[in-house]
Parts: sequence; structure tokens; C-alpha cells
Amino acid sequence: MLRLNKITTKLNLLNIIEILKYIIRSVSYGVLVAVILLLLIPSLRENSFTALNIFQAPPQQTEALSYAKAVREAGPAVVNIYSQEIQTKVGYSRTAQKSSRLGSGVIMDSRGYILTNFHVVQNANLVIVLLQSGQQLAAELIGYDIPTDLAVLKVAANNLPIIPQREGLVSQAGDVVLAIGNPYNLGQTVTQGIISATGRSGLSNTSYLEFLQMDAAINQGNSGGGLIDTNGNLVGINSREFLNPKLNIQGIFFAVPYQLANKVMKKIITHGRVIRGWLGISTTQYLTSAKGFVIGDITLNSPANKAGLLKGDLVYQIGDIPIDSINQALDIVAETTPNSTLMFKLYRAKAQLDIPVTIVEKTE
Repeated sequence: MLRLNKITTKLNLLNIIEILKYIIRSVSYGVLVAVILLLLIPSLRENSFTALNIFQAPPQQTEALSYAKAVREAGPAVVNIYSQEIQTKVGYSRTAQKSSRLGSGVIMDSRGYILTNFHVVQNANLVIVLLQSGQQLAAELIGYDIPTDLAVLKVAANNLPIIPQREGLVSQAGDVVLAIGNPYNLGQTVTQGIISATGRSGLSNTSYLEFLQMDAAINQGNSGGGLIDTNGNLVGINSREFLNPKLNIQGIFFAVPYQLANKVMKKIITHGRVIRGWLGISTTQYLTSAKGFVIGDITLNSPANKAGLLKGDLVYQIGDIPIDSINQALDIVAETTPNSTLMFKLYRAKAQLDIPVTIVEKTE
């Protein structure tokens, strides 16, 4: 009897194993057929994934695009500037009148140096800086540069917020930018736009200045404020709006690029002014098929005149630097220490000449 039970148990186990093998084979065949069908019939794949999605958690909503972090990084370093000029009215009574101006500025340095536009503080007898925290500070004018319309102020304070800066930053057309300032004394305000173009020159009385053109709105009180990128880095100092009384043009605003503004600030801090080299030439002809530029008129008694440069000379190199444009050449001259000599390589008629030119300081 015991032996019979063992035989029966063994048979049951064999049956169970055979049943399991049958189930596994059936499942395997089913999976194989399903894979083949999914590969051969694309519509089944779409329906299958749709069915699977029913059992998945609903997708999470993506966060809205925001520049709040950039504004939080840079905003505290953008200040309101209130300047006051006392004007004496000419007449029998010679009464004094107060004239106030509104603008913005950017804290650039832990020592309390602030960049702004010169026209914001021009002829001011009193300059007050208002921080985002509400703190008011009297500011001293360290120096200014009329060609770039920049001025440097200094306040006596510690632990001031400094705007984020990246030395190698280069702006490109299409970059998203934010302008921070105090338009019409409404309080700190942010406007958004893009860099419309770079290298806009001829907007001031210098050939060395190249503006950033953007469509972020600049209104009265925004002048001198910060133009930042979406990471909060300083891109430029807001400067001016393009105005033409005869044309109804909107959305064209300009800023001094960060690289130039920072360079001007450092020179003002060091020397109290910006020292530029001067050559004394103009040009009316740009080359498209060759490198360099053709000299136009030459100012009498200028360094170019004294060195023997002539109208029509084709300058292709200054020192060791090949020249691509007149603006590049004038930048090299402007950066040269006065009373230094630059070697101009040029073509005159069919002759190749090397002419040394002693650069002098440009005066306003």
C-alpha cells in the first residue's frame, strides 16, 4: 500500500511538471507571436503603448519658463540714482533753482564702485544712491567718459551686493536679455527682450564705441541700469533709446557692452579719466576683397600727418596685428599708451612700406 502511494505521488509530480512545461511553452509561443505582430504591424505598437499608459501615473506638469533666478541674482546690485543740480538763475535777484535727475546704476566692485551713465550725474551737486534694501548712501563722482557716456561713482559702505560678471562673456544677436532699472521712479522694474544686433557704432562722437542693440525697453530712469542674461550675468549698461522725431520707431534701444564698460571703469578708477591714443585719420573706403582699410582724410598736425601717412594708403597691418577693418585699427590706436610708436604696414601705389607713427593722447 505504501509503495502504491509513492507511485501515485510520483505520477502526480510528473503530471504537474508536464503541465508547467506546457504552460511555459504556450506563454513563450504567445510572446513570440506578439513580438512578431508588433514588428510587422506598427499600428498595434501604438495601441499597445496607449493601453500601457492607462496604468501609468499621469505626466507631471513642466515648470513655467521664468527668469526669476537671474533677477534675484542681479537685482540687488542695481541701484536707483537721484542727482541734484543747483542752478543760479541769471538776473537781478540771482535766485538758485534745483534741478533733479533720475537714473539707475550697477554696483560693480566690493569697494563700492558703481557704474552709471554720465548724463545721469552730469553737473550734479548731490548724488544719492538708493539700494534695493532701502538703504540710502551719498555718492562721490570718481570720473566720467563723455564718448561712452559712462561715469563711476563711489559709496562708503561694506558688504554691498555685486552684480554677477563673467570676463569672457560675448553677446550674440538672439541672446535673451533683461533690463533692470527704475523707470519714472516706479521702483525696480524688469523688461525683457533679445539682442537685436551687436557692433552698432557711430552713435556717439567716437569711433571706438560699439553698442549692443536690443528691444528690451529703456525708459527715463532706466539709464545706467544693468542689462543681464538669463543667468544674471551683466551683459551691458543700459544707455539710450533710438529717437527720430520724424519717424515713429519703437523697440530700438542700446547698451554699452560689458567688456567696454568694465574697461572704461578700470581706467577711470586708475587715472580718474580714460586715456585714449589718437591717430588723426578718417576713412571713406572699406575693402571687401582684401584685408585692411584705405586712409581717407588726414588731420593737419596729427600723428598720421607728421609720420607721413597719405590719403589713399592701404593699411594692412599695425605692429604684429593684421587689420580687418578701420574700427579694429582705431581700437588698437585707442588702447596704445600716448607717446608710444606703432609700426604701420601699408601699400602705396605698388610699393610696400613700413612707417612708424608716434601716437598722442586724444583730447576732447
